[in-house]
Amino acid sequence: MPVNIPPLLPQQLLPIRGISLGIAEAGIKRPDRKDLLVIALDDNVKVAGVFTKNRFCAAPVIVAKAHLSAASSIRALVINTGNANAGTGEEGIAHARVTCTALAKLLGCEPQQILPFSTGVIMEPLPVDRIIAGMPRAVSELKCDNWFAAAQAIMTTDIVPKGISSQIQINGTTITITGIAKGSGMIHPNMATMLGYIATDAKISQSLLQEMVRHVADHSFNRITVDGDTSTNDALVLIATGKANHSQEIDRKSPEFNLLQDTITEVAVKLAQMIVRDGEGATKFITVQVEKGSTQQECAQVAYAIAHSPLVKTAFFASDPNLGRILAAIGYAGIDDLDVNNIELYLNEVLVAEQGGRAKNYCEEEGQRVMKQSEITVRVILNRGVATTSIWTCDFSYDYVKINADYRS
Repeated sequence: MPVNIPPLLPQQLLPIRGISLGIAEAGIKRPDRKDLLVIALDDNVKVAGVFTKNRFCAAPVIVAKAHLSAASSIRALVINTGNANAGTGEEGIAHARVTCTALAKLLGCEPQQILPFSTGVIMEPLPVDRIIAGMPRAVSELKCDNWFAAAQAIMTTDIVPKGISSQIQINGTTITITGIAKGSGMIHPNMATMLGYIATDAKISQSLLQEMVRHVADHSFNRITVDGDTSTNDALVLIATGKANHSQEIDRKSPEFNLLQDTITEVAVKLAQMIVRDGEGATKFITVQVEKGSTQQECAQVAYAIAHSPLVKTAFFASDPNLGRILAAIGYAGIDDLDVNNIELYLNEVLVAEQGGRAKNYCEEEGQRVMKQSEITVRVILNRGVATTSIWTCDFSYDYVKINADYRS
């Protein structure tokens, strides 16, 4: 089961003026499952996004990026689960475009105003006929308060739907932010590592929105890893409808910009952490915090070396304080001039290693006590500078292998 994720209730996800959502059961992979989502946008809504850097990026990623850069305004997003439409060549791109054309016809807009997204099995032809057949139902179901159903409709191996809302005050006006995300396996940052959709009713320019979505991704979804595999279909989309009642667009130099960006980032961090907590087979949520490095990049190298190690992750699953595995990961992280004698390693509050070896007062019983907890912080103090980075990961259990061995069946 997911690690300490409270049940999501429909009323917790607040509607955003200017956005309506509709879902359908299109039978893309299995019958009787929500697997098609349409997010319709009013005129003049601003949309920004960041996408996977995997060179085998999926056809909908290629088409969505092209439409986002070419269209004067985006009118809808269409998302299907059960099939990634990745590794499908020119046929896959054609299918993504046909999907956009079909939805554009239903909504009375141009195909270039539609952004397609897919998630599921790679290298399988997209069942575009089923998607097109399901679109009228999704459009007929368009509602402003349909965020919970939307969160369910984008799930693949996820056990629970992931969503959150937040509100802030700007110049006496309430600003609402609502986000949903999916992700459980094939999670590793090289953009956003999942599908995520965050919307606000704030007024902000297109250029600032694009700047903001990059910042948000870098401080949230680009700091998680489940298994070290960067997906072919990753996308994070940020939508600003401008329907809130504050009089002017938020300016880059204003304190309101920082407040809005920080709040959207907080929403994204919580969604990103939900993905890790719902990592395939996860039983433990682990924060890896690297402190006093010379650069952020150096801290990240060490953090991901620890978080990616199958030996470290299986030790956490077994609650086995075989902590030499963490030292080994630090050592091969690629910092050539690293002085291991300066490093301190903590599990929560327990000092495990210092001066190149086991800490004098460390005992294995204390290490095991921490390892048995469902939430654990690994702190590595490099003592080389002032940079600090935190990432979030999970353990590897038997169920991770079972889930991925059975994924296509």
